[in-house]
Amino acid sequence: MSPPIDAGRARRTLLFVPGDDAHKIRNAARSGADAVVLDLEDGVAAERKEEARAAVTSALGTIDFGRSERLVRLNPIDGDLAAADLRAVMKTPPDGLVIPKVGSPDEILKVARLTAKTPRPILALIESAAGVMNLREIVSAHPRLAALLFGAEDLAGDIGATRSPAGHEAAWARGAVMIAAAAGGLQAIDTIHPAIDDLEGLERESRLAAGMGYAGKMAIHPKQLPVIAAAFTPTDGEIASALRLTTEHARQQAGGRGVFVLDGRMIDWPMVRAAQRLLARARAAGRLDRA
Repeated sequence: MSPPIDAGRARRTLLFVPGDDAHKIRNAARSGADAVVLDLEDGVAAERKEEARAAVTSALGTIDFGRSERLVRLNPIDGDLAAADLRAVMKTPPDGLVIPKVGSPDEILKVARLTAKTPRPILALIESAAGVMNLREIVSAHPRLAALLFGAEDLAGDIGATRSPAGHEAAWARGAVMIAAAAGGLQAIDTIHPAIDDLEGLERESRLAAGMGYAGKMAIHPKQLPVIAAAFTPTDGEIASALRLTTEHARQQAGGRGVFVLDGRMIDWPMVRAAQRLLARARAAGRLDRA
């Protein structure tokens, strides 16, 4: 499978903001999030969809988002609202589109077809039992698919589970989304932490997700951004260790040696790959020269 069209972009922090709230959109644009998701779906009341489309379209054309990627979350593609969403926002196209409640590859293909003249990366929210069970087909749906976003809150509602602080009810699906994304060469973005003031819990959850291989986490308030970013950004020590390991690996390879010992540890290919992936994350986050 070919890499997504925006391979290498950092998506540690994805800040969701209601599309009908111009004040919050302006604040989000200054937040420094890797991506700002202008929401036309759950964050907007049913009677304010048209106002939200107008506000989002205006924001895309007039507000400076700095280095933040500008994403728009559409309404469900199989409903009546998504076509109007696309007609509005594609007048001043965002940097990418977030598709909610993806249950099959059909939703990806439909958005790709409707936006073929102005291709943008597609990010798919996996938040239903159908979406989890159809991950194999979803990840290979279209080359423009760049990331899978795991939505534990909606998934719990779909399967009749009760959300818990430990998240056991969503653990299997959380791992499945990560594995599917890795198999498809996509980024995986972890679910929101709904308790805005629980920054300690957010840190634990973020570090767990980073350890699982997730590239980032969705946020619902700017105060969550520094905690999430820290969890998904390699530290100076980690970067230095990875550089030393990969440099030594190259030296050993030039000498015709595969497995070698560094600081008393046997180093083989899986450890080298892990170091290379860490360095790729550091580059995407601007912590390492791209050379």
